[in-house]
Amino acid sequence: MGQIKNISTKNLLIFFFSTLVYALCQMLFSIILMKENLWDNFPVQLSAHYIVIFTMCIADYKLFLFLNKYLPYSKNILFRIVADLAGLTLICLALIGAFNYLIYEVFLISKEGMPSFLIKFAFAMTTNIPILLVFELIYYFQSEQKALVDSETAKRKVLLFQHDTLKAQLNPHFLFNSLNVLSSLIYINPDNANKFTKALSKTYRYVLSLTPQPMVSVAKELDALDSYMYLMRMRFENSFTFTIDKKADIERNEIIPLTLQLLIENAFKHNIATEESLLNIKITIDSHHISVENNIQPSTVADKGGIGLKYITRQYKLYAKDVIVEHTGHMFNVKIPYIQP
Repeated sequence: MGQIKNISTKNLLIFFFSTLVYALCQMLFSIILMKENLWDNFPVQLSAHYIVIFTMCIADYKLFLFLNKYLPYSKNILFRIVADLAGLTLICLALIGAFNYLIYEVFLISKEGMPSFLIKFAFAMTTNIPILLVFELIYYFQSEQKALVDSETAKRKVLLFQHDTLKAQLNPHFLFNSLNVLSSLIYINPDNANKFTKALSKTYRYVLSLTPQPMVSVAKELDALDSYMYLMRMRFENSFTFTIDKKADIERNEIIPLTLQLLIENAFKHNIATEESLLNIKITIDSHHISVENNIQPSTVADKGGIGLKYITRQYKLYAKDVIVEHTGHMFNVKIPYIQP
């Protein structure tokens, strides 16, 4: 968020009265500290102080926007604080120079009895620092509020993602194919039928357990993937190969649940898998990404349903992460970033 959103009648009135009160406080401060008699010409003195405060607010706000754009706190806190102080110094010097010119050159007021430059500069800085600090605090609290709203939005979208994923896994085609395989195994190989039933149950149990979990460890995802791949082996038999190359820690890194299962499902959905034309699927786990790669053998009867790669990409965008898709003539590779490495 680059700007403080305060453009409304209510906020403009708040700005006007707060700057007016601050100008009155600065007049009182001048009377106490510099022992100036400002009550004899109160309207003129208040107007002069208000103009100074108003000008400082505008200048500080411009400085604030400029630094937020080119040197935010996220880049370097120390440099940002130094830049704030340098900007305030320049603003104070410019204002003192401008007002000195108006007072002494335009209105021809005598310099006798007027505060020295150092006193004016110190007074200007003590006046100016709280103004910029207020902008910083407003921005901080608005950023915190926005972060909370974005977090809740992300959670809702992740829950919607999990709900849609569950519906995708429970679609008639998946159930029909699974039950078809199961019914065949019951007569041919009861032991395998029992194993198939357990794998199918474990797959759905994993999906149902994900509702409160926006992220899971790679280790947990791979454990659940074993059951899914068992179902695929029973269904496609020797029509594909599947390998996992682990080059990094799988316990600490986290991803969005069911990412791997959905990408592998897409590979089967959009490609031919036969003993004559093997579908080769490989998962590579490195320190930055998980890659899901398969050879391209386009299927003419590919099911166009399901969640799809675009939806997965949008889910990772919620965490400011980019899914990398590499499509060559023979290979299709999707690189999934870790949400929390």
